[in-house]
Amino acid sequence: MTNVRTQAHSRRQDDGLEVTKVTLTAVLLACLLALPVSPAFSQSAVAIPSPAEALYLQLRSVGLDKTRVYKVRDGALDRAAIHISLDDGTIAFTSDIDGRITGAFFTGEGEILLTPPDTTERGSLAFFTGAAILEEKFSTAYFRFNDDVFGQLKSAFRTPDETDTFVSRWNATAQNLAQEDALRELTSFINTSDTDRFLHAYLQGSRLGTFDVRYDSLATEQISAGEHRTLQGDVFYDLWTSFATPSARGIRKAISSPSARIRDFEISDFKIQAQIRPPTDLQAKAVLTVLPHQDGKRLLLFELSRLLQVSKVEAVGQAVEFIHNPAIEGSQLARQGNDVLAVILPAPTHIGQKLELSFEYSGAVLSEAANGLLFVGAHGTWYPNIGFAKAAFELEFNYPVGWTLIATGHQKDSRTAGAEQIARWASERPIPVAGFNLGKYSRTTTRGGAATVATYATSNVERGFPQTADAQPVIPGLLRDRHSQPPSPEIDRPSPARNAQVVGNSAAKALEFYQQRFGPFPYSELALTQFPGNISQGWPGMIFLFSYAFLNPTEREHLQPDPKLRLALELTVPHEVAHQWWGDLVTWDSYRDQWIMEALANYSALMLLETRNPAASRELLQKFRDDLLVKNPKGQQLTVAGPVTLGLRLSSSQFPNGYEAISYGRGTWLIHMLRCMLRDADRGRASRPKGGGDEAFLRALRKLRTQYEGKPVTTAELISIFESELPSSLWYEGRKSLDWFYEGWVNGSSVPAYGLRDLKFTDKAGSTLVTGTIVQEHAPDSLVTAVPIYSSASGKNNFLTRIFVEGPETQFHVTAPTGTRKILIDPEQTLLARGK
Repeated sequence: MTNVRTQAHSRRQDDGLEVTKVTLTAVLLACLLALPVSPAFSQSAVAIPSPAEALYLQLRSVGLDKTRVYKVRDGALDRAAIHISLDDGTIAFTSDIDGRITGAFFTGEGEILLTPPDTTERGSLAFFTGAAILEEKFSTAYFRFNDDVFGQLKSAFRTPDETDTFVSRWNATAQNLAQEDALRELTSFINTSDTDRFLHAYLQGSRLGTFDVRYDSLATEQISAGEHRTLQGDVFYDLWTSFATPSARGIRKAISSPSARIRDFEISDFKIQAQIRPPTDLQAKAVLTVLPHQDGKRLLLFELSRLLQVSKVEAVGQAVEFIHNPAIEGSQLARQGNDVLAVILPAPTHIGQKLELSFEYSGAVLSEAANGLLFVGAHGTWYPNIGFAKAAFELEFNYPVGWTLIATGHQKDSRTAGAEQIARWASERPIPVAGFNLGKYSRTTTRGGAATVATYATSNVERGFPQTADAQPVIPGLLRDRHSQPPSPEIDRPSPARNAQVVGNSAAKALEFYQQRFGPFPYSELALTQFPGNISQGWPGMIFLFSYAFLNPTEREHLQPDPKLRLALELTVPHEVAHQWWGDLVTWDSYRDQWIMEALANYSALMLLETRNPAASRELLQKFRDDLLVKNPKGQQLTVAGPVTLGLRLSSSQFPNGYEAISYGRGTWLIHMLRCMLRDADRGRASRPKGGGDEAFLRALRKLRTQYEGKPVTTAELISIFESELPSSLWYEGRKSLDWFYEGWVNGSSVPAYGLRDLKFTDKAGSTLVTGTIVQEHAPDSLVTAVPIYSSASGKNNFLTRIFVEGPETQFHVTAPTGTRKILIDPEQTLLARGK
C-alpha cells in the first residue's frame, strides 16, 4: 500500500573500499549513509553506559588488531550455498570483544560463488547481474561474523609484512563498516543459541562493483545477496536473491505452522495510553503482554517509528536496558519508516512464561496538513510491535476538546475533563494492526448490511493538493499516464466534507456486495476517515482514505482527464473495504504471499465494478496488462522484474513502482484467470445460470475466509483451496492439481501471446472436427496454459473447451458445431496475454 523512499547522498570510487571516514559506508554500499548515533546514546558522552550499551558501542566501532594481520593463500569460507575463496592476499582481524573476534578485512584476489536453488531466484539474480549464478572475483572484502572464522582460515595464514601500514590504511574503513551489523552481533552475545550462525560479506567485485552477501541462520531466508543503489536521490536496496537453505525448507514442510521461522515471541495484548497534543506531538505508554516461544532469549527486537523516541522500558515493573537503533537507509525497515528497538531483559525467557513489558515514548509523529486535518504517523508504527501478527488492543486517548478522534476497534466510552477529551477503544477480535486519526471532521453515517458506516471528512484538502493532472497522486496498481495533459478550466478548491455521504454510501454498497459473496463483515462498524497524501489504507474496522477519494466526478475529471485512470480512482473505496476480509481478517504469511491480499482486494473491487459497468472492468484489466509491458530507461519491460511472489523486492532501482504494478496488476490477473477457468469448466451444466456462474470461485473464497480467519495464508495454500474446486475438465495430465499454474503463472513473470496456425475443418454428421496448432510466444518453454477456444459464426462466439498449451507449439483437435469455419482464442480476454 505504501511506497516510501528515503533520501541520501553517495558517490563511488574505483580504489576498492578505501574512502574517508565520512563517506565510507555510502561508497561501499553504493548509497548507504553512516549511521548516526541515536539520542539514546548521546547521553553516554557524560554518563557511564549500561552493560549492553557499552558492548553495543564496542561492536559498532571495533577496529583492526595489529597483532592479527596475516598473508592468506587458498583460504575458504563455506556457508550453505555460499562459497568464498581467498586465493591470495592480506587479511586483518578485528580486536577482541569479550574474547571474541567478530570481523576481518581482506585485500587481494578472491572469488565468491553462489548458486540460487530455483528458477525464480536464478531469474531474479540474472535480472540484476546478468547471470543466473553469482560468480565474481573481488579485490577487497570486509567480513562480519559470530563464529570461528579465524580458526577456519588459520591453516591458510602466512607470515605478514608491513602490518602497521595495512592496519593504518584500512582501520577507519573497518570501524565504519562495523556499524551496520552491531545489533546483529549484540544479539549473538546476549542470546544463547546453539544454532546461531552469521556471516556478512561486503565485497568490491571486479564486474559488479560493491555488493554484499549474507548468511544468517536466524533469518527466515538464510542466504541473500544484493546492493544499495540510488535513483534520482532515492535510496534502494536491490535484493538480487534471497532463499532458505535446504534444511530450513525441510523444517517448513515438517511443521504445521506456515511460518518457516519460529518467532522468539509473540504479543497477545496491547494496552496503550496516548496523550495527543495537536498539531504534532504524541506521548504514550504501551504495555505489552509477551509470550516467549523460545528459551534463553534476553534480547528482544521491536519496531517503532523513526519519529518517536523511547524514554523508559520496564519489565515486570523494573527498568531494563534498551537500545534504539536507526534502520539502515534504503533498507525495507527504513523505507517503512521504522527503526529497531532492542530490549535487554534481566533474565532469559522461558517458553510459556508470560512477560509484561512497558514502553514510554514520545515524539512529533503528527503533522498538520491543513487547518483541522492532521497526518498521523507519516510512516511507521506508532507503538512497539514485531510485524503483522494478531493481538488484542485496548486504546485510551487524551486529546483537546474541539477535535474528533477515530480509532480501530469499538469505542467503549468517551468523556470530557475540562479542556480535554478522554476516549477508550477496544478491538472486537484479535487484529493485526491498530491505528487512529485525529481531525476537525464532519460526520455522516449510513448502513452497510448489519454494520454502521461512519465517514469523517474536513472542509479542507491538504496544502499542496494537486490542481492539475501532472500533480496527481500515485494510484495503487496503475502507472500514471505520463502523456496526460492538465485540463484548462479551473474549479473551486475541493471540500471533502461535501462529498462524505457519497463516499460512505459507496463503502456501504461494497460491504453489502462482499458480505453476500465472502461471508459476514468481521466487525460491527466501519469508519472512513480522510487522510492527506497519496495513499489509502484499509485497517480493521477503519479505512484511511486519501483526499482524492472524496472528489466529486467533476473534480476528478478536472484532476485526471484520462477516463481509465479515473476508473482506478473509483476502485479506491471498494478496494480498501475489501481489505477488511483480505488483509485484516485473513493475513499473509511472508513477503512472498503479500500479493494475495492486494490482488484479492483489487479483484473484489473489479467484481463490484463489473456489476455496474462490465466494459469498464475489462478496460482496467487491459490497463493492468499494459502496465506490465511499460519499459524502463534501459528498455526492459516491467514484467521482467519478477513474479508476484517476490513481494516488496519488486520495487527496486530498476523499477521503483514494480511492487504496485505487479502485485496489484499481475496479481489481479491471476485471480481473474482462476475465476474464468472455474467458470468455463462449469459451462454446459444444467444447474448453471445462463451467462455464466461463479459458484465454484466464490466457494473457494469462502473457504479461504473460513479456514484462514484470523490466520496467515501462504501462496501454496491459496492455490490448494482453488485446487479443491477443480473439475475434471481442468485436470492437467490426469491430475487434480494446479501445480502448472503455480509454477508457470504465479512463480512466473511472462505475458505471452497466442495465435492459431494450420487450421483444418472436417465436417462430420452433426459436427465439425477442427484441428490445428496453438502458438505460444514470449514465454518460457515450460509455461503451461489452459487456453479457451471458441467457434465463431454469424457474429456469435461459442465456447468450445480449454486446451492445455505447453511450449511454443501445441497441436489440438476439437469438436465444433456443424459448418464451423472460424476459430478464436480467448475472445473474452480471460488470459493475461499480449494484445493482437
